Amino acid sequence: MQGILTIDLISSNPTVRNGQPCIAGTGLRVTDLVIAHLFHRRQPDELAADYDLSLAQIYAALSYYYAHKSVLDQNIRTQLEKARALKEQAGGSTATLLSR
Repeated sequence: MQGILTIDLISSNPTVRNGQPCIAGTGLRVTDLVIAHLFHRRQPDELAADYDLSLAQIYAALSYYYAHKSVLDQNIRTQLEKARALKEQAGGSTATLLSR
């Protein structure tokens, strides 16, 4: 008998990050890894080292993203809009501690 095998590396819990999909056992959102991968061009092995995760966890997050791309892309857009609004509220300064 054949069946579908699953990997339980992604979880969603309403009490953790408002139910957003996360790496199981952590509060690290799938979208956090996707942003680091797509926008900051971090490779899976670099993400694993950066976040102290296994490659299996990284690839599970990326697989989850591509399986739910339209919903997660909207979540990412919302996150970026909120970040822009907060930046504008704070005066729009682009200075960092290193550039001072």
